[in-house]
Amino acid sequence: MVEDEAIASQLSALLTPAITSQENYYRQLGLRGRILNLPLMVAAVLTLLWRDVAGVTELTRMLASSGFLWCKPTTVTQQAMSQRFLSFPATLFEGVFKNLLPSLRTAWYQRNQRPLPESIQFALTKFSRIWIVDSSTLEALFCKLKSLEDIPKGQLAGKMATVIDLMTRLPVDIWFLENPRASDVKLEENILQLVPNKTLLLLDRGFYHFSFWLQLIERDIHLITRLKKGASIQIQQVFTKSYDLKDSLVRLGSGTAKTPFITLRLIEVRSGKTWHSYLTSVLDPQVLPPYVVADLYRRRWRIEEAFNTVKRLLGLSYLWT
Repeated sequence: MVEDEAIASQLSALLTPAITSQENYYRQLGLRGRILNLPLMVAAVLTLLWRDVAGVTELTRMLASSGFLWCKPTTVTQQAMSQRFLSFPATLFEGVFKNLLPSLRTAWYQRNQRPLPESIQFALTKFSRIWIVDSSTLEALFCKLKSLEDIPKGQLAGKMATVIDLMTRLPVDIWFLENPRASDVKLEENILQLVPNKTLLLLDRGFYHFSFWLQLIERDIHLITRLKKGASIQIQQVFTKSYDLKDSLVRLGSGTAKTPFITLRLIEVRSGKTWHSYLTSVLDPQVLPPYVVADLYRRRWRIEEAFNTVKRLLGLSYLWT
């Protein structure tokens, strides 16, 4: 496929400053200024994804015949390219990505925007930001390289977790765990270190952990999540009770170290014959009205769309090599 010059130009303009910012770190890692350096490897990964290149052999042929993105035609062996992919530090790609994020945020603010949904507009008058936290398990490695032949067949490829800004829909941070069955509890310390006060977090039920919630509340970080089925609830005060809406102050937990007592608001909204139940640490209905809570949590699905983009549209649902 012929390279699209407009897209190539835009990628070059976006990534050149981000790549340059990582070159000192590149040298600190003891990596020499060889042919397969940081700029070429970033261009190679982008080309594999963007142009849907079948593999390293085809990528090497493209590099030799016409080059790609900002890389001029260069002759290297397929073996050298393969070995470079296996040994190149992933932290360099992570650094390029994180250096790129401020430019993407600036571009988002400069574009002509559709009006934000009313629930987000209202919540942003009370909080500095609204972030979504979630994780996703990466699927199995199928065809194995020789370097991976000792890995059991069908083993899942790990777990990815990310924090996304609900307003811009851009990532704030991304983490990777090698153990695909690792509990989301393993990510709690990362979240506590990352999230500043005056933040509203939308959490799925993987983070259903009272001690963690109490730590967030102590730091002036609030949350919205779903109620687990069968949870033991003590109603302390009823704010609203109607045909299709219930809003109550409740206490959860057993008072043990594992499940300490915690006071939250329970919001229940009827949709047809189904009741949807939400928990929030914002105890004042004037600060976060019940329908705002329900609508914000519904928009947590934006993070699933982000995972869909990464895993499906970029062809990374299954890691073939």
